Amino acid sequence: EPEEINPDEELEDICDDKEDDLGAVEEQRSVILHLLSQLKLGMDLTRVVLPTFILEKRSLLEMYADFMSHPDLFIAITNGTTPEERMIRFVEYYLTSFHEGRKGAIAKKPYNPIIGETFHCSWRMPKSDVATDAGSNSSAHSASESVTLPKDLEGQKELDYYTVKFVAEQVSHHPPVSGFYAECAERKMCVNAHVWTKSKFLGMSIGVTMVGEGLLSLLEHGEEYTFSLPCAYARSILTVPWVELGGKVNINCAKTGYSASINFHTKPFYGGKLHRVTGEVKQNMTNTVVCRVQGEWNSVLEFTYSNGETKYVDLTKLSVTRKRVRPLEKQGPFESRRLWQHVTESLRDGDIDKATEHKRALEERQRNEERLRAETETPWCTKYFLKEGDGWVYHKPLWKTVSAVQTQQTDTN
Repeated sequence: EPEEINPDEELEDICDDKEDDLGAVEEQRSVILHLLSQLKLGMDLTRVVLPTFILEKRSLLEMYADFMSHPDLFIAITNGTTPEERMIRFVEYYLTSFHEGRKGAIAKKPYNPIIGETFHCSWRMPKSDVATDAGSNSSAHSASESVTLPKDLEGQKELDYYTVKFVAEQVSHHPPVSGFYAECAERKMCVNAHVWTKSKFLGMSIGVTMVGEGLLSLLEHGEEYTFSLPCAYARSILTVPWVELGGKVNINCAKTGYSASINFHTKPFYGGKLHRVTGEVKQNMTNTVVCRVQGEWNSVLEFTYSNGETKYVDLTKLSVTRKRVRPLEKQGPFESRRLWQHVTESLRDGDIDKATEHKRALEERQRNEERLRAETETPWCTKYFLKEGDGWVYHKPLWKTVSAVQTQQTDTN
């Protein structure tokens, strides 16, 4: 049984590594040019060792936690009084979940997680800060009476904040697949996702396709929402690298018949705006568009509803809730920050050679262990995620724990 992380041991994160240092890129241009000369268009970069100076000071697993930087918007989804409102709230949360991960002036690449690496954190959200609606409280309470929480979660009801827990794990090395899971047990909602990052060399940019799927479960309403993720592009890799998102994503709730299609537009070669996004929410049975959205995923979004109302969301003014992470000394050897701590410290000190040395040692250890497993025909055992079909699912998702409690109650009645 893998270790369960107690959120009470986690402290508000004080780590704030902004990626604004252009110096390294300027100094190392010859290294980049040499690397580019080795690459062919369309080449898969999964096995290409990229220079250390382009690394962000954190693991990709930690970057995925940025999707939850606005836990108030996440929790507010289940407060929507109608299926339509819940889908619109999910779209709003989804579109505000990308900007926090890409804040620095310069795009850098997070560490490739080592197989078996995990990242844990949580957020505390004051209940008073989560949007409700007139009447939504009563409907939420009446719905929640039918779902009973496991014993160890009952005590949370007295607290004046919600806790959102997050865990990510690197479940595969070739191909590189990460699983991540977040839950707010008190509001009976959770999200499970698996992502395979496929990188390709595109000339003056690098494209990363996020292959995989996410599933949001709102247990109070018996609803499941499937969603995909956009592609990411690192542009201008020879000068000042920056990130843009591109591609079409879909969000779908089979039970209610609501769906959303969202387009992340890449900038045209001439003219055009950066970071543009457009989308619409539809009721599939009647083929009615109930909401349209347009704007930029890192600045202002405009939502227009079927009743003619318009709402603007300025992402630059949205408050970001700091995640809570266990201190380094309490983390296990395979938790992201502890695993990469020497690389991170060397990068902070500007010692690229030392960072490269530490990074190489980690990767070499991974290769040796992989070789040994292949020779002994020993399969890799994951800790927190189980393979289900083409995807990976958290071993104790809320929908299992809640239904187990309900089954026990039925048996005892």
